[in-house]
Amino acid sequence: MAHVLHVSASPGGDDSRSRALAHAFLDAWRQAHPAHTHEAVDVWDLDLPEFDASMIAAKFAVLRARNATPAQQAQWERAVRVSRQFNRADVYVFSVPMWNYGLPYRLKHYIDIVTLPGQNWRWSRAEGYQPLLGGKRAFLMYSSAGDFAEGAITRYEDYQKPYLRQWLRFLGIDTAGEVALAPTLTDPERLARVREDAIAQARVLAARS
Repeated sequence: MAHVLHVSASPGGDDSRSRALAHAFLDAWRQAHPAHTHEAVDVWDLDLPEFDASMIAAKFAVLRARNATPAQQAQWERAVRVSRQFNRADVYVFSVPMWNYGLPYRLKHYIDIVTLPGQNWRWSRAEGYQPLLGGKRAFLMYSSAGDFAEGAITRYEDYQKPYLRQWLRFLGIDTAGEVALAPTLTDPERLARVREDAIAQARVLAARS
């Protein structure tokens, strides 16, 4: 039995296209895998600690110098709790809108909090960086105003999808499937077709995975 974590990065609520795509995927996933457990986190609702100078000092005091004060230990533990909640999933579903050709800043904050040494990656002189979350899978549900599909003509770079793939690879998580609802900046008739096609793709992906 697998544990599925849905990470929602859109503040759009019921109007969010990336979230609608994820919900279609998850509905089909539940039908295909009725024994699996599910959890959802909305990065806009989480009480995320700041990863500022004091958090960095707490990190080094706990992990390197091992002379952390009780306050520093408590501060670092706040980040560790968020990371452990993330790490315990077996399957990840991300719903991510494109903002300024990249990620919403709140998702980047979440990523910086959960990506911790000793929790989901490690480093040594002999081996360099090593992922600790091997054997897990992620499914990425995107939306974007522009069309960044392979072969599409665009003047701008897509930093949304490559960043997420690289981050997941760093942790050892396999990107098992992706669906993009795009372009959303188009006429209503085309948008309805794009939405319908993307939702159908998401359902098929879930049923086959």
